[in-house]
Amino acid sequence: MLNSMSNEQQPIKMWSGRFREPLDAGFEQWQRSLPFDWRLLPQEIAASKAHARMIAAAGILTPEELVAMLRGLDAISSRTALEILASQAEDVHHYVELELTKEIGELALKLHTGRSRNEQIATDLRLYVREQIDHTISALAGWAEALLAQARKAGDAVMPSYTHMQRAEPVLVAHWLLAYVEMILRDAGRMRDCRVRLNFCPLGSGAVAGATLTLDRAIAACELGFTAPTANSIDATSDRDFALEFAQAAATLGIHISRFAEEITLIATAEFGFIDLAEPYSTGSSAMPQKKNPDLTELLRGKCARLLGAATTLATLLKGLPLAYNKDLQETQEPVFAVADTIEGMMNLLPGFTRALRFRHDRMSDAAESGCLNAMAAATYLVHKGVPFRTAHEKIGNAVRYAIEKGVELGDLTLDELRAFGPEFEQDFFAAITLMATLDCHDVIGGTARKRVHQALADASIRIAALTAEAAHAGA
Repeated sequence: MLNSMSNEQQPIKMWSGRFREPLDAGFEQWQRSLPFDWRLLPQEIAASKAHARMIAAAGILTPEELVAMLRGLDAISSRTALEILASQAEDVHHYVELELTKEIGELALKLHTGRSRNEQIATDLRLYVREQIDHTISALAGWAEALLAQARKAGDAVMPSYTHMQRAEPVLVAHWLLAYVEMILRDAGRMRDCRVRLNFCPLGSGAVAGATLTLDRAIAACELGFTAPTANSIDATSDRDFALEFAQAAATLGIHISRFAEEITLIATAEFGFIDLAEPYSTGSSAMPQKKNPDLTELLRGKCARLLGAATTLATLLKGLPLAYNKDLQETQEPVFAVADTIEGMMNLLPGFTRALRFRHDRMSDAAESGCLNAMAAATYLVHKGVPFRTAHEKIGNAVRYAIEKGVELGDLTLDELRAFGPEFEQDFFAAITLMATLDCHDVIGGTARKRVHQALADASIRIAALTAEAAHAGA
């Protein structure tokens, strides 16, 4: 509903001097960003305090005025969402100016000296994204720790791996879980890279050409924890690469979360039976009393679409914009907020859900030992006997077909039956294709051999601990 307050009652705009006519009432409400950019109040306060210190150093504020202004800004920082949204301010920048005037009078009007809203929002949004990246990296470390705990708990438990959704070779359950740890560590790396690139301070860039005062931009950059001031005022006021990169990194994370959710959903079905769904993360059916549904993993899959949508929205918004600031850039904020909210919601649940997973190792092991999944190990046995791999592949393929037709596994064939496919088979063949031997023949870095996975667990522990420490340091 449009606000019924008359134009005379509306707060004075930050730009109204040049205009004689009031805004159309519908446009006035439609173009306001306070209904969503109020979330940037902590960042706006921090950036405003940094700017105040910068203009004080330039002689615009006396030491006493600076103290009063910082005190007034601190007072505004405690405003609640309800208080902020009750305001008729145009945006969060306008809101702070109005509230600061209430706190310290006309002195508040000095704060905007040498400053533009274009650089303010560029700074606020960078601070917000930087904070969300730190939260995300910390959350990723927590999920990785939960996966690592499950991998350690699994020990030498075995499951089938799949290619083309068909059983391929036996692997350790820990090896499968560590595959997701690798994805998480890459996701954290992408977030970290984005943080490095965004961590430059736009304050002092003015509207487009740079501040009209001789400001020491390093003061604001240092105050806000940025690496340095941005290098180009035109770029700084119109750059949203950091928002797009954050959303794209989040979309990739979402793809990984969705793949995990899909696998859990699939292997929790009765047809697989590899997982017993934990009741605290499942729901029932209003019609079928026997049902236990994987709503959490299904919602994870669904919500990841929001991340992909936000990244697409941002890319589409930016692709046709000329330099420098355009009002279109106001539309980049809500997708960023949506990304942050979606990640937070999922990451709040994933570690606990992962720790609650209950694997049915008997079913997994049975599946890993049926269907001739040791055929690759059998072919490798022949290679060690001097048979070229292509020939070995053909011989074992023939043996597999024979075993399937007979309704048995490779290890159930007699030596005489095996020798019908080649004279290279000896008694030691049977030891070479046991479950453990099949695992251990993958004795390469990154392979599923038991000793390699044990080492991978130790390595992952070190890398996750480093990620946790990094996240703690960033949040300090």
